[in-house]
Amino acid sequence: MTYFFETYGCQMNIAESAAAEQQFIARGWKKADSAQTADVAVINTCSVRETAENRILGRLGWYAGLKALRAGDPNAKSKSLPEAAAYVRDEPKPLTVVLMGCMAERLRDTIRNDYPVIDYVVGSFAKQHFTTIIDTVEQGSAPVAVTEDPVYTFAPVSLEPGAFTSFVPIMNGCNNFCTYCIVPYVRGREVSRPVDEIFSELDVLSAKGVKEITLLGQNVNSYHGSETAGGTAAIDFPQLMRLLAAHLEKTASSIGWIRFESSHPKDLSDELIDVIAAEPRICHHIHLPVQHGSDRILKAMNRNYTREQYLSLVGRIRNRIHDVSLTTDIMLGFPGETEEDVDETLQLMRQVRFEDAFMYYYNPREGTPASRMDRQIPVELKKSRLQRIIDMQLSVTREERSRRTGQTVPVLAESVSRNNDDELLGKTARNESVAFKAPASVIGSFVTVRLDALNGNTFHGSLTGC
Repeated sequence: MTYFFETYGCQMNIAESAAAEQQFIARGWKKADSAQTADVAVINTCSVRETAENRILGRLGWYAGLKALRAGDPNAKSKSLPEAAAYVRDEPKPLTVVLMGCMAERLRDTIRNDYPVIDYVVGSFAKQHFTTIIDTVEQGSAPVAVTEDPVYTFAPVSLEPGAFTSFVPIMNGCNNFCTYCIVPYVRGREVSRPVDEIFSELDVLSAKGVKEITLLGQNVNSYHGSETAGGTAAIDFPQLMRLLAAHLEKTASSIGWIRFESSHPKDLSDELIDVIAAEPRICHHIHLPVQHGSDRILKAMNRNYTREQYLSLVGRIRNRIHDVSLTTDIMLGFPGETEEDVDETLQLMRQVRFEDAFMYYYNPREGTPASRMDRQIPVELKKSRLQRIIDMQLSVTREERSRRTGQTVPVLAESVSRNNDDELLGKTARNESVAFKAPASVIGSFVTVRLDALNGNTFHGSLTGC
């Protein structure tokens, strides 16, 4: 039997899709080439922005047509689903549709009634129970309820089959309650994974030849875990990073690079800065979301730091970590924002000179305090303000990366370039993309590349060593 995953949203969703996929693989299932021919289609959803949910609702309409065709409905349109039409030419082939992720958690009590195409709704606290779904599909039984557990459960391994990079969730949930954010409501309160479970996953990844890991959490800096399940929480994030680096060194692990996301500025400590500077396996790249440059807006967002505190943190990072790369998130169009607030954000960007940024405009989420605030900004004004931010960042990114040309750096070769079969794509420890000529045999290896030129945001380089 076959499965197919369609994943939206953050890196944690990618990790959780990979973990759920392992449950299918363990039962001998194979990955389908597309949803049209799969026995089970899993849609892993995002609720961070309304546009993400709207896109998923549109996909559910597509799946309704696919499911009708697969069930042999003579009125189902087959021209837009040729693969499925060929698949069911001889006899109907049932399709099971699973909705998982944050949107599934947010709407789990209502969405099946609104969209009967869905057979299973798997919320944030039920993702380890895909075996129930697999059992019923294999037996040809009617869908049954999937149990929600009282606490979040971490999967043993979140590796995508055949990958040499992997996400490693170390905590889940958020206690910050930024006024615009729905994550605390769909992910719950913070819970940290025991250290021994993280070690066990790293050992599995190393045995499979994984070269790079990214530690994940809605706020990894607030990690407070125990050595074992049921133990007393006594290990903070800087201590965890030291322990992981020591474990990888002791076990002669294949894992050469450690990254982490996402960071909250109020929780990134001086001790963590020192650990990053001291441990060679930890990449000198920090994604540090600022969200805005105005103290007034930061307070309304409940970010719990000021502009000056953020700038002071940036200064300490750059003083202690050689060749560090800083990237960020910036939100424009928050309720009550003025042109002066936008100018303050532009000034902060000029001062920090982020290497890159994820930039977006505020999108109201039902149930969050910001959605009920006065002085909501019209969408067109949000877009025009956002464009000013984007134009600024594109210029800074090009200037900062242009200064890197001529340097020779380690690169993790990741894939064949989509634009040129003779080139590979890789990334540096600073998370920069590099295209370079090299044999496909070095994919999944660390190589040395000279950065010759910059094309857009991607370097073009020359291989100097393997």
